[in-house]
Amino acid sequence: AVGRIAVLLRAEGYRELAFKLSNLVKKRVTDHNMFRRKLTALDYHNPASFDCKDETEFRNFIVWLEDQKIRHYKIEDRGDLRNIHSSDWPKHFEKYIQDVNCPFSAQERQESVDWLLGLAVRFEYGDNADKYKNCKPEAAANDSGKQSDPLINLDINNPDFKAGVMALANLLQIHRHDDYLVMLKAIRILVQERLTQEAIAKASQSKEGLPVALDKHILGFDTGDATLNEAAQILRLLHIEELRDLQTRINEAIVAVQAIIADPKTDHRLGKVGR
Repeated sequence: AVGRIAVLLRAEGYRELAFKLSNLVKKRVTDHNMFRRKLTALDYHNPASFDCKDETEFRNFIVWLEDQKIRHYKIEDRGDLRNIHSSDWPKHFEKYIQDVNCPFSAQERQESVDWLLGLAVRFEYGDNADKYKNCKPEAAANDSGKQSDPLINLDINNPDFKAGVMALANLLQIHRHDDYLVMLKAIRILVQERLTQEAIAKASQSKEGLPVALDKHILGFDTGDATLNEAAQILRLLHIEELRDLQTRINEAIVAVQAIIADPKTDHRLGKVGR
């Protein structure tokens, strides 16, 4: 999921990205089959009708997942999870997802289940790497000569997509929003402004300042304390520097707008100047 999100972040412009995603939103999945692909890969006994909202089925599923696939705890330490009828089971489950470093809480059940399934699939592959390393994706097997669209199978309502967005948002410390596309837009903006090679290079450059004689700058008021007066002079100089930077940005914006609107083209057939 994170790999797919990275592809989206490299897309040209958010409008095009939103257009592609809006074409995919028609593909809906219901609660009982949204995990089917991963459950099938893990040989779960009933992947088609699994319902994580059923409390008993959910608890049995977590026990099965830990016993058969993830195996994070030692066998003797799995007793609390196996006691599915205990009133303290939710607390033990919360501790479990913390121990496996799941980025979601127990209340975010669908997201946490999907994340645990992804972890289990990764472990399953690691245990059987020789078995799967020569397998080709279905798209490549059907048409190896064509490049498949990385967005073609993406559904914004799919937990894979949501889990990927949430993982990136948590990593970049972006506030959670109910609309995952809004969070994706915020991630794109942050990546473009802060994490590009140019932005990182600019941030790593150290600025060497020039010495300033504070006694040559008039403060305009007196606090009654020499130390406070000096601090006030420094703050005023910093504020002036920020205003200069703001003015430079405004001038650049004005120049950019003028370059767009002040470029008339002559249409000799109409006998007038204009676009």
